[in-house]
Amino acid sequence: MGNSSRKGEGEEGEEGGVEGGVEGEEAEVTEEKKKEEEVEEELPLGVEELFDSGDPVLDLSYRKFKRLPSRVPGLMHLEKLYVCGNRLRTLPDSLSQLQGLRILALDFNKMEDVPPAVCQLTNLTRLYLGSNRLMNLPPELRNLQSLRCLWMESNYFQRFPRELYDLPNLKSLQIGDNRLKTLPPDLWRMESLRGLWLYGNRFDTFPRVLLRMEHLEILDMDRNKITEFPSLKRLHALRLFSYDHNPVDTPPKVGDEVLVVGEGAAEFLEAREAKFERRRKAAEKEAEELALAGEEPVIHGILKNSSSNSKQAVNEAVVTVGDADFKEDEAKEQEEDTELPVTEYDGAELVYDEDGIEYETEELICEGEGFEYEGEELEYERGDMDYEYEELEDTGRQDEGA
Repeated sequence: MGNSSRKGEGEEGEEGGVEGGVEGEEAEVTEEKKKEEEVEEELPLGVEELFDSGDPVLDLSYRKFKRLPSRVPGLMHLEKLYVCGNRLRTLPDSLSQLQGLRILALDFNKMEDVPPAVCQLTNLTRLYLGSNRLMNLPPELRNLQSLRCLWMESNYFQRFPRELYDLPNLKSLQIGDNRLKTLPPDLWRMESLRGLWLYGNRFDTFPRVLLRMEHLEILDMDRNKITEFPSLKRLHALRLFSYDHNPVDTPPKVGDEVLVVGEGAAEFLEAREAKFERRRKAAEKEAEELALAGEEPVIHGILKNSSSNSKQAVNEAVVTVGDADFKEDEAKEQEEDTELPVTEYDGAELVYDEDGIEYETEELICEGEGFEYEGEELEYERGDMDYEYEELEDTGRQDEGA
């Protein structure tokens, strides 16, 4: 009896403890909400004005936000949203209301998963997820059927995400500085890809499946452990191949119009240029001799590979910061460039330039691999690179159709 009595008292005490615990949790949640409201009230100077401006471009980068301000999902007019360099771990589900968004930049945050709301933004054409903590992609990413440019460099991918196969319009894929060792044998199914960045991964052999990707224009294999490259001549669309910082001394065999960057590439390009020059002079001399003989000069196919024409071809294929000009879409879009990798953030302000798929920097905020095109000489520099997002009329890392 005494035990039963004590047991009853114990149960009653436990119930009281549970009720007290629930009340304590509710109080804690209420306190948390209050703190959030206080954070909302203490928005950085000028942010409220941005909300009220009606501008379709909203830049909230480097504001130290731990959560997205509650007013953002209500800005139905937004087309471009930049929240880079904050402390975001996720985004509210209500963000999916912004169906007008075409560009979303979430670089340099603390996301371990792609927020579900992002996968509901079906009109996105460019998505930037670099420098987070991602290891995989959700199946729902397949909803982004309009996506053309995806950056997810400097994450923790160990396997190539097959979810990307179901993105029929994806042209530019930046997956450098991850942990890939192999590529799936059916990667060739991504027939729309024009630019692929695989630098800074863990490849020790060249993935043979890349030889089947005949539409690639830019391929970056920098900073891997590849000791031998096969001939790439079968990649007829290729215009830039970068293999720097691999344990090889000479470039692979490539087509005459391909710019190569890496150990021994400078000598290779000089020799090729000299060969083109000899052919050009021989063709000119032959034309002069024919003219003196009173015959019509014959323009040989050799002239098609002259140095000037070679540089012009590179001009058409590689633009500032290595972006690719995807010619087949010029009828639809005037800006169709791809980006070069940027891997590290040093704390300065991001600037996005809206020309095609361009992701430039002008204020030394990111460091990584890159090359610059100046006049007739293309130079690949391993110095600091910058991001730009100036609000020019649809140039840079902005939407092609913006």
